[in-house]
Amino acid sequence: MGHSADGSWAGSAMAALEPRLVELQAGELELLLRTLLALQVQPSAGFVDAARTERRAINQLAEPDHHSLTHQQPGNNMAFAASADDKRWEGVSRLYTKQDVEKLRGSMKIEHTLARHGAERLWKLLHTEPYIHALGALTGNQAVQQVQAGLKAIYLSGWQVAGDANSALQTYPDQSLYPADSVPKVIERINNAFIRADQIQHSQGKSDIHWFAPIVADAEAGFGGNLNAYELMRAMIKAGAAGVHFEDQLASAKKCGHMGGKVLVPTSEFVQKLQAARLAADVSDTPTVIIARTDALGAFLLTSDIDERDRAFCTGGRTSEGFFQIRGGIESAIARGLAYAPYADLVWFETGEPSLEEATAFAKAIHEKFPGKLLAYNCSPSFNWKKKLDDATIAKFQATLGALGYKFQFVTLAGFHALNFSMFTLAHDYASRGMAAYAELQAKEFAAEKQGYTATRHQGFVGTGYFDDLAQAIAQGQASTTALTGSTEEEQF
Repeated sequence: MGHSADGSWAGSAMAALEPRLVELQAGELELLLRTLLALQVQPSAGFVDAARTERRAINQLAEPDHHSLTHQQPGNNMAFAASADDKRWEGVSRLYTKQDVEKLRGSMKIEHTLARHGAERLWKLLHTEPYIHALGALTGNQAVQQVQAGLKAIYLSGWQVAGDANSALQTYPDQSLYPADSVPKVIERINNAFIRADQIQHSQGKSDIHWFAPIVADAEAGFGGNLNAYELMRAMIKAGAAGVHFEDQLASAKKCGHMGGKVLVPTSEFVQKLQAARLAADVSDTPTVIIARTDALGAFLLTSDIDERDRAFCTGGRTSEGFFQIRGGIESAIARGLAYAPYADLVWFETGEPSLEEATAFAKAIHEKFPGKLLAYNCSPSFNWKKKLDDATIAKFQATLGALGYKFQFVTLAGFHALNFSMFTLAHDYASRGMAAYAELQAKEFAAEKQGYTATRHQGFVGTGYFDDLAQAIAQGQASTTALTGSTEEEQF
């Protein structure tokens, strides 16, 4: 550090500070430089260079960035969500600035540990596995069973939440009729089930299973406009979602992708909704995986022809509600997929049947313009699989899709069908054979223990032993009211 000509106290003080420059916070170097000059203290050349470097960084932070982040260095992405993968944001475009993100974050950093861990893990799996296949879960226990059986990710379907797991305690069809907080609450429930399973395992000195499987959740059409989508995405992240998908339907008329009457919004409107979701993740500082779904293959109505990209598919007809009539089909789905690809991490086109021909055409078109873009595919229970495909094709269906780039594949309503069929089967047999039917189910549970099934011992499964350990820790090992000791589970299982 330099000093004034008369060797003033200011120069001596600055000389003492020079070794600690690295400890200064953003903006403080420049402020200190201005102070030195005002005191007529000549700083060293190294100090001036450091201050200029900082000013350039601050200016760059404020510059709008309307392009892909492909060529930006990780250090320049500080205002966007941080990621362990320095290539995480390659091929992802944002239509807002880093300054926008910083302005909206607030002064207190809120940590979203489960969401961040899940997103990082999901992203890694998508890039290290041939494909990730998941089943829809609608309860915490279903998710635990899936992980214990070897699945690496969980899918959370809005259809299942509508049907049997919503906060209105209602049974609804998949038409966005349930309260918007329902899916976040099920995410939280599943993560709580994972937390308990992990606590039990850890308390037993084991580490066999990585319980915190990433959860990919359904945001439907966002339950409203861009602000609704932003708030819903924030709620998903707070609950611990790793990935979230949005679809390009009109939220107020949303339907299951395998229903009729679907109405699309303009392409540009859905791009804004994807931006709202990405902005929510950036403000939350989580690298949440965003999946863009288009229903254009089987949708024949459009709210507006304002976007010229949509006009090629308009037929000229209007409905009594004022909707524009459009042509559906694979070309329409491809056009929308190409429009969404820069703003999403994965692209998904909803299909009406398990068609490898359609899947190949879509993947080829997307990858011609966006090489390596990750794709998602719904292996839906709405398809009659054995009616549409032979057994050999079904057996290799997912591997074939994986080779085409469909890295995330899922059976949306697996939990709904497994729950209903298993209970119907038991109840049907129990109605005619009584306890003989239930004893057979229990025998199957014991047999499944060789494969890792543990719910036969239901008391321990839900954490009775864990809370016994807790009671003993509080009572310094002198508790006489522990629950497993003297239980029928201890005696008979």
